[in-house]
Amino acid sequence: MATNGYASLLRDIKIEGSSYKYYSLRDLGKEYDSLPFSIRVLLESAVRNCDGFQIKKRDVDNILNWSQNQGNSVEIPFKPSRVLLQDFTGVPAIVDFAAMRDAMNKLGDDPSKINPVCPVDLVIDHSVQVDFHRTHDALEKNQLREFERNKERFQFLKWGAKAFSNMLIVPPGSGIVHQVNLEFLGRVVFENKGYLYPDTVVGTDSHTTMINGLGIVGWGVGGIEAEAVMLDQSISMVLPKVVGYKLIGEIDPMATSTDVVLTITKNLRQIGVVGCFVEFFGPGVSQLSISDRATISNMCPEYGATIGFFPVDEMSMKYLQQSARDPHRVSCAREYLKAVGMFRDYSDSNQDPVFSEVVELDLSQVVPSVSGPKRPHDRVSVSDMSRDFAECLTNKVGFKGFGIPEDKLNTKIEFTYEGKEYKIGHGSVVISAITSCTNTSNPSVMLGAGLLAKRAVEKGLTVSPFIKTSLSPGSGVVTYYLKESGVIPYLEKLGFGIVGYGCMTCIGNSGPLPEPVVDAIEQGELVACGVLSGNRNFEGRINPHTAANYLASPLLCIAYAIAGTVLIDFEKEPLGKDPSGQPVFLRDIWPLRADIQKVEVEYVRPAMFTEVYSKITVGNSRWNALEAPQSILYPWDTSSTYIKHPPFLENMTVDIPPVPTIEEAYPLLNLGDSVTTDHISPAGSIARNSPAARYLSSKGLTPREFNSYGSRRGNDDVMARGTFANIRLLNKFIGKAGPKTIHLPSEEQMDVFDAAMRYKKEGRDLIILAGKDYGSGSSRDWAAKGPWMLGVKAVIAESYERIHRSNLVGMGVIPLQYLPGETADTLGLTGKEKYSIKVPENLMPGQTINVEVSNGKAFKVRVRFDTDVELNYFKHGGILQFMVHKLLK
Repeated sequence: MATNGYASLLRDIKIEGSSYKYYSLRDLGKEYDSLPFSIRVLLESAVRNCDGFQIKKRDVDNILNWSQNQGNSVEIPFKPSRVLLQDFTGVPAIVDFAAMRDAMNKLGDDPSKINPVCPVDLVIDHSVQVDFHRTHDALEKNQLREFERNKERFQFLKWGAKAFSNMLIVPPGSGIVHQVNLEFLGRVVFENKGYLYPDTVVGTDSHTTMINGLGIVGWGVGGIEAEAVMLDQSISMVLPKVVGYKLIGEIDPMATSTDVVLTITKNLRQIGVVGCFVEFFGPGVSQLSISDRATISNMCPEYGATIGFFPVDEMSMKYLQQSARDPHRVSCAREYLKAVGMFRDYSDSNQDPVFSEVVELDLSQVVPSVSGPKRPHDRVSVSDMSRDFAECLTNKVGFKGFGIPEDKLNTKIEFTYEGKEYKIGHGSVVISAITSCTNTSNPSVMLGAGLLAKRAVEKGLTVSPFIKTSLSPGSGVVTYYLKESGVIPYLEKLGFGIVGYGCMTCIGNSGPLPEPVVDAIEQGELVACGVLSGNRNFEGRINPHTAANYLASPLLCIAYAIAGTVLIDFEKEPLGKDPSGQPVFLRDIWPLRADIQKVEVEYVRPAMFTEVYSKITVGNSRWNALEAPQSILYPWDTSSTYIKHPPFLENMTVDIPPVPTIEEAYPLLNLGDSVTTDHISPAGSIARNSPAARYLSSKGLTPREFNSYGSRRGNDDVMARGTFANIRLLNKFIGKAGPKTIHLPSEEQMDVFDAAMRYKKEGRDLIILAGKDYGSGSSRDWAAKGPWMLGVKAVIAESYERIHRSNLVGMGVIPLQYLPGETADTLGLTGKEKYSIKVPENLMPGQTINVEVSNGKAFKVRVRFDTDVELNYFKHGGILQFMVHKLLK
């Protein structure tokens, strides 16, 4: 603190008899009071961490003068208070740390220098949902199977907790990472050595933004970038525009918070807020619970913003009390935030800050909605659903089309399941899952689903047993209030029994469909449907046999499961009949918002949070029984198929390498728009005919033991072979979906990994050509690590998703962007040419450079190193190499 350039701003504050210090930001000048609340948080971090080295006074001035600087590519540093890892990315992060320690040791320096210095919260939220379907003991069986399959990974994480300081591990079975963050880990205000300051967080999952609903600034970063933060590096970012999203009106009694978020998602995606902060304000915010706000914030990656922020208000304080936070900490949060002007009253328009632009939504106009069939921002009103899906069937293949010929539209396939005959066709629902962090954090929609299930059962409605139904809450608290309210028996009656706590169907862990159903789908080439209360429905993500997938509220998941098809008009067609033969319509069983809120007030109590989260610090018997290595350097097991020493630092030297050039590179793939990280690095099951499966088979594993790509992220041999292994990947070289490409010199079609290895053997550089929004979706570090391992030196795309571009930079892969108005098509590129890219030694952020093509053409691209820090990472060979070089100094 003594070296801080703003020590004169330190003030004392006494709260309930305890004395604290804080930085009085209001004393910086009158500009402060007009700043968006989210920018005030960035400013506080800069002031508190101003050391004249990483963060300088000019950085503080740049943030304070946000209204003049926003949108002008002004670079600022940001130091978050903590890092949140889920074990999907926590394992690779710790693997990388272990490899960095090995590199330090090899280069003759002290490996203990690799040690996280900021608080790290690591939540092991991975769960399996594989072989157990609609059984009362599914939860116990799934959790037992999880430990059997993932024991080695869990042991490695326990080693990491001992080997590195300041790391809190939340054991398996505790809940989804984002919900645990909201209900337990989120501090709102930090107290550290007598100083108060805002809780801020970056997490290795794009849905870290869920915490914005509680008034905590946080967003997703690549796992590689998170590692730098853990080693006390600031995040380098461009000072963002802040879009003010004004909410007015009241939500219709028939609508849910899911409908609100799907409406906002489509609205903001159309406006275009990529790279922006979105900050919500207006009188309509006051009627949204913290869970409602968190649902909206959690979909932030789907509308493209960096954060979707709700400043702290009295509702935030009530949530902290409801979730059993320490009363004194709640008092500290309230008084501190009021002192620094970060406590919001949404009904007071005098507190409204200046925004870059303002968008308005009247909540009364929100109607029941779903999104799909292939993207989360393709919202469809439920009243239009039947017509819209029918049109999708015949539309040409695309985000809203399947290209089904007219003579195949009425195809129906009969099959036998559990001794009974059934029939399915296009639009038949075969998966219905109440899953993911978006909705399972929200008591209003979870209890709403329970009430709807109760009324449906009482009316005699059922769900066909071949439909794979499940309920995977985000935390044990959900189980408590569902039990207390008495709705679990009705949910189980319809097949929605609790199968576990963690990322399941939404991440691709639905498990296999019944074989007769799969056979019927394949025989009829049917567009079968999944309906889930999740965040993402990209192609190939949910299940390989559901070509169409719709995001919906938990209530609608149950409704469509009962109907058995999405080709239903709920207004005109009944869900079924009651025992007397009378039709039962959805409106007959749908609970109103007021009914749900009444139950929520009665049954969601602080004691539930206390009971669930008191167990986190002591773990469980399986977790506690795990033994982990005690050494500072990890004892790598060369026979392991889960944890493997990565190759990223193998050839590292003490000296900084020269800037590489790319000579006559072949495109490994030629891709279109909206290629997601699911296309690049799938997280779901490992196909039996894939390169990864062949590798695991060579190690003596059977298909039952393959587990998922997400589980094997600590093994680069698996992940390299899983790169571009998505069955829905559309490579223009092939012309149809599949994980294939062309080895251009021989014109031979082969798996992507095999082609890359042949190019590598031939000494060829590789690039990737892509369209708009390359790398959208989950913030997977392996979506950058995998291409690097395949030999990809650069990507040329029309535009990038923020986190994926950062990950490419972190791996030393050059992100290049066509100039405005130019694409591969306008430039006449087939992708079968060879490309040469000379990177100048004195390269500057955002510089334009030349690309020479073997057909004699040349064109210019912009180098998407957006800051000097990113350029520095690249010159060192990547962010991991940069960190080792820095520590060696």
